[in-house]
Amino acid sequence: MTASTPPIQTPDGSGTAIVLFGHGSRDPRWAEPMEAVATRLRTLVPHRPVVCTYLELMTPDLPTACDALVAQGTRTVEILPMFLGTGRHAREDLPELVAALRQRHTDTAFVLRTALGEDPAMIEAISQWALRLPSGQA
Repeated sequence: MTASTPPIQTPDGSGTAIVLFGHGSRDPRWAEPMEAVATRLRTLVPHRPVVCTYLELMTPDLPTACDALVAQGTRTVEILPMFLGTGRHAREDLPELVAALRQRHTDTAFVLRTALGEDPAMIEAISQWALRLPSGQA
């Protein structure tokens, strides 16, 4: 962000963006559930930018999306790993990408959240979903 770029003005004054981060796939349908989450978030917090990003095979990637958000004046970027567990991508690749973003954009806070599937509320939601399935269906 340059000195002439004002921060994104949001009703709550946060200047905070939400970035969903997933693996990516050659099949564009793979991203539909993540896009549905982004759409719902945009409804819930219309004053915040919400962006889907991908490690590989799809665009935008995390650095490209975050660079654009910072150029628009975003001051805080909350990165939500859309993984059920903390495998190599969440444990190694993503922290490396975030570290590079922090070095490049020292005036912006990059907050890396835990993987989706490790949140107790998500574990409960998946458990409740499993119990609603008719017997013999997956």
